[in-house]
Amino acid sequence: MRHAPYGAAMTSHSQVRSALRAATAAHHDRVDAIFSHADLTDREGYGQFLQAQAGAYLPVEAALGEAGAAALVPDWAARRRAAALEADLAALGLPVPHDMADITFEGAAAVLGGVYVLEGSRLGGALLARSVPANFPRAFLAPGDSARWRQLLGILEHTLTSAGDMASAIESASRMFLLFESSGRRYLRTDLR
Repeated sequence: MRHAPYGAAMTSHSQVRSALRAATAAHHDRVDAIFSHADLTDREGYGQFLQAQAGAYLPVEAALGEAGAAALVPDWAARRRAAALEADLAALGLPVPHDMADITFEGAAAVLGGVYVLEGSRLGGALLARSVPANFPRAFLAPGDSARWRQLLGILEHTLTSAGDMASAIESASRMFLLFESSGRRYLRTDLR
């Protein structure tokens, strides 16, 4: 059953995406600023980048799985990248961070807010992969399928139909960006501390 629409403007997946993007823009900009300090052409810098990613990505993906992401996103198993990230860290001889956040998701809208951030990071990762030397492990940064991104936007549009749903998704996405920001500050050398 569909909920009441979230305002007259919330009629397409591009508008739902625009609302999420606008509401989380400041968080996203801070995360980009922190992660842009990573030197992906340098083995140590790239390793720090992957550890910073892992500090946030791994607990978020696990929590989304526990919260039922597979029931909301039919191809959730194919979207998961934790194993790829752990393999890249292992190939560099780096441990998986142990000081990761403890996070939970309550409700479908919150889960989708988290999935939105992880899938958006996949899009950004595909661009970053171009800077990573070919002899470095890059499974985590492998490009995603643009059809999957469009499918996710359709799921968001179908599910986030009330003001409460949108608020929950935005709050969840904002928490995800704060986790990535915190992990980036912990693992990357930056003057933004």
